[in-house]
Amino acid sequence: MPVCPVRRDHKVLHGYKRSYLLAGPRLGTAPVLWMIHGIGDSSQAWNAVLPLLADRYTVVAPDLLGHGESDKPRADYSVGGFANGMRDLMVVLGVERATIIGHSLGGGVAQQFAYQYPERVERLVLVATGGLGAEVNPVFRLASVPGAGHAIALSSQALVRRPVLAGSRLLAKVGVLDRWDVEEVAHIWNGLRDRATRTAFLRTLRAVVDYRGQAVSSRDRMYLATAIPTLMVWGARDPVLPVEHARAVCDELPGVGLHVVARAGHMPHLSSPAGFAEAVTTFVASTKPASHDPDLWRTLMTGVDDEQLRQVTLG
Repeated sequence: MPVCPVRRDHKVLHGYKRSYLLAGPRLGTAPVLWMIHGIGDSSQAWNAVLPLLADRYTVVAPDLLGHGESDKPRADYSVGGFANGMRDLMVVLGVERATIIGHSLGGGVAQQFAYQYPERVERLVLVATGGLGAEVNPVFRLASVPGAGHAIALSSQALVRRPVLAGSRLLAKVGVLDRWDVEEVAHIWNGLRDRATRTAFLRTLRAVVDYRGQAVSSRDRMYLATAIPTLMVWGARDPVLPVEHARAVCDELPGVGLHVVARAGHMPHLSSPAGFAEAVTTFVASTKPASHDPDLWRTLMTGVDDEQLRQVTLG
């Protein structure tokens, strides 16, 4: 298979640079996959799967505001703010609709985007997504408390970071940790040495997590996913967000699909890029793009019983 070139570009929106990766056929000539990375990460998190998807789809992978090569201003880092930013970038790129793929925090942004702009969403692919339960790795809970920024700044220095990563890589080598989790943490942790990046990270984290766990949840609105084809992809050994979150949603909404990657951690798209690309390709090929129906949404929001919900899901 020929390697599809991936290029980086940017747009200035509301005075701030929004960087993104673009791959595949020219915009407007193929279905669009819109891929949103997780907290502290960047569009480069999708590097392994971009070439595998770009042979048949136009793929857009933005850097969220405060992340990657996008600007890092003192701004709104809520999931709603991120969703607005995605909509604005879609508008200037001329993308009317897309299959929205989000990892971790990006999954929460994808869900919020679908809630705010359902007419722009063809499908959802939620990868180890946030926003489905309070449980989250204690490290994130600790990082959300006042004063944690100083500890993060200290920990990101080489004297602390290098021995911790060396020990983590050893644990990955013997199978205790997923090496892709370790390497992504290394990448994110290294970036936190930069003050602007660290500040944006903390603002983003504290918008969704507090000392008790995830403070933002879409579970009360997840029933609206019955109107949008949805696939969840999760690592069986995810140490950040438990796969039980996905299973609970699938039990409530049988129409939501679940693809669990054996032995993978929080980065199933890196642990098994070919398997991830195949799962996404199969899902897109086997489902029809959602067509936003305001009357259906009104019916769902008004309240339906279990049998009515089952008929909507299967219909």
